[in-house]
Amino acid sequence: MRTILIIGAGRSASSLIQYLLNKSEKENLHLVIGDLSLALAQKKTNNHPNATAIALDIFDEDQRKKAVQIADIVISMLPAHLHIQVAKDCIIYKKHLVTASYVSDAMQELDAAAKENNLIFMNEIGLDPGIDHMSAMKVIDEIKEKGGEMILFESFCGGLVAPESDTNLWNYKFTWAPRNVVLAGQGGAAKFIQEGTYKYIPYCNLFRRTEFLQVEGYGRFEGYSNRDSLKYRSVYGLDNVLTLYRGTIRRVGFSKAWNMFVQLGMTDDSYVMEDSENMSYREFVNSFLPYHPTDSVEIKTRLILKIDQDDIMWDKLLELDLFNPNKKVGLKNATPAQILEKILTDSWTLQQDDKDMIVMYHKFGYEIYGKKEQIDSKMVCIGDDQTYTAMAKTVGLPVAMATLLILNGKITTPGVQLPIRKEVYEPILKELEEYGVVFKEQSMPYLGYNPDKEFS
Repeated sequence: MRTILIIGAGRSASSLIQYLLNKSEKENLHLVIGDLSLALAQKKTNNHPNATAIALDIFDEDQRKKAVQIADIVISMLPAHLHIQVAKDCIIYKKHLVTASYVSDAMQELDAAAKENNLIFMNEIGLDPGIDHMSAMKVIDEIKEKGGEMILFESFCGGLVAPESDTNLWNYKFTWAPRNVVLAGQGGAAKFIQEGTYKYIPYCNLFRRTEFLQVEGYGRFEGYSNRDSLKYRSVYGLDNVLTLYRGTIRRVGFSKAWNMFVQLGMTDDSYVMEDSENMSYREFVNSFLPYHPTDSVEIKTRLILKIDQDDIMWDKLLELDLFNPNKKVGLKNATPAQILEKILTDSWTLQQDDKDMIVMYHKFGYEIYGKKEQIDSKMVCIGDDQTYTAMAKTVGLPVAMATLLILNGKITTPGVQLPIRKEVYEPILKELEEYGVVFKEQSMPYLGYNPDKEFS
């Protein structure tokens, strides 16, 4: 049997493992599922005869190398910064590697060695990055093949709560790593290009510069800018494009509300708050407000954030129980961002019957035979339950499909790579449709931006 080593059995691995187990008999596969928690790995095997669970500590070099050695191909579902040691083992033992993470500089440095050993190191093959690359390149390639020249590309993606589970004023729950949500947008200005002009949005303004999107059957959404849209110009072959913008999708009103936390300083992760363990939620809020001999914490919050009495923003803050004097933070040496994450987790954790939702939206503007055209491509995926979530499906299924295509010799180009070539994206996008990941493409009149570029 052909052995697939899967390192990491967390939430994102559910649909990935199930897909490969379902294919295991026909494709002659045996899955070795390794995780620091043996119990978690065992749970993910579903007692399937073609799966073996092992306790795997990737910091244990002997244990890690032994596991890699026996595999025909390795899937790493570890946090991004931990892939590199696994990747180096894959070079030594000549094993293909698949990850859903962004290509790091350290991973890119292995490109020559991977090619020399005829190894495929497929990265960025999850949701975002992953499905976004594949669905975008499909349309971009089609436009270029019929003689069109790309002038605009916008891409938005968001992990949200499904409409039937949308039960709070923020229209949001954590469907993935809460810490990443709290820290989103930090670490430098967002940068993109719009109508040929470079644009920059500093973090302090990020959540007040949004675009609006309409998705049939699901209503209105907003998108705020990702940190660096420009790095995909060359990757997508869009060096001469006039507009390139990538953003994150939320329900309308979320960004304006989130900006209250940014203004107060609650998303800061750069310092530790004294005695955070014994701090109440109310004291946490008050620590960011000026002293006043008579005004309450509520009044001071309203004043500093300029919240009117009838503003829904106030109700959103109240819903989080932020002003509760009895709830304790309970975290030692915590940063403001860590405390905010704890408070939000109280309210935004998915309940047992909740379902999540992925929304992706691409806009392609192009010129052909002297005329400007536009194609909008939209995808909505709803999770089945708390195990087979939309996030687990859209991250895990492309990883599993790419792994099988590599094993079966359908993907052959060696090296460290992204899924931007036809041999990768065509079969995977086609198969994803069987699992409810379907893009609906629509021809539109070209909308663009202000044609007066001098003032845009």
